[in-house]
Amino acid sequence: MKVTRAVVPSLFTVLNMFCGYMSIIYASRGEFETACWFIILAAAFDSLDGVMARLTKSSSSFGVEIDSLSDVVSFGAAPAFLVYQVSLFRLEGAGIFISSLLMIFGGLRLARFNVQLVGYDKEHFTGLPIPVSAITVASFVLTYYDSLAGLQPAAQASLPWLVGVLALLMVSKVKYDTLPNISRRALRKEPWKFVFLALAVIVIFASAGNAVFPLLVLFILLGIIRYVATLIRHMIRTGESLDEEESAEPTRVDI
Repeated sequence: MKVTRAVVPSLFTVLNMFCGYMSIIYASRGEFETACWFIILAAAFDSLDGVMARLTKSSSSFGVEIDSLSDVVSFGAAPAFLVYQVSLFRLEGAGIFISSLLMIFGGLRLARFNVQLVGYDKEHFTGLPIPVSAITVASFVLTYYDSLAGLQPAAQASLPWLVGVLALLMVSKVKYDTLPNISRRALRKEPWKFVFLALAVIVIFASAGNAVFPLLVLFILLGIIRYVATLIRHMIRTGESLDEEESAEPTRVDI
């Protein structure tokens, strides 16, 4: 059997899928913190498979498909099962429905991304990326869950809303910045991205990981604020154009 360079990125993709499966296993046992770390580890492998594909110059249609299938497991099914097991099971049928939104809307987001691959904007994602949604859920649980006391009461009340917002953002038209490629050209073009990324890493290490969830919330809110600001500017320009057209029309005089 001939082994090609495409095996290298696909190996990381398979590890991503395996971590998602392990997260489900540990969540079913009630070991929620370990389940969260497996989701985060899956996100690390998901980033590395893209890096390996670029280094080995082995991008392929197969790689795109297996990557999406892995993401549905690790960042759709795994966080959906996690939030159900950790808290939403208390809502019975409603809890099943709410938790499933992470998997269903995540799958829809990935399907939309795949059909828009040709000619898509490489500097922005349309809709919240599914790994960001999954890491947000995992960091939320790690921040507010205690192995003895369980999820904090305030966190239990806000979890359904968090799940709903994340699900809707994944299929929205809100744009989010992509991670910059590490290169001199990218550094010269968008130095502010590297500055914010470096600051985020420093803050995360300084806070022993406690700043991950607040930073992700900030990232999500900035995308929403930019989207709303863009809509407002568009509405203002449209209104000004209509005013100019009306003023340019000749006035009708009846005799």
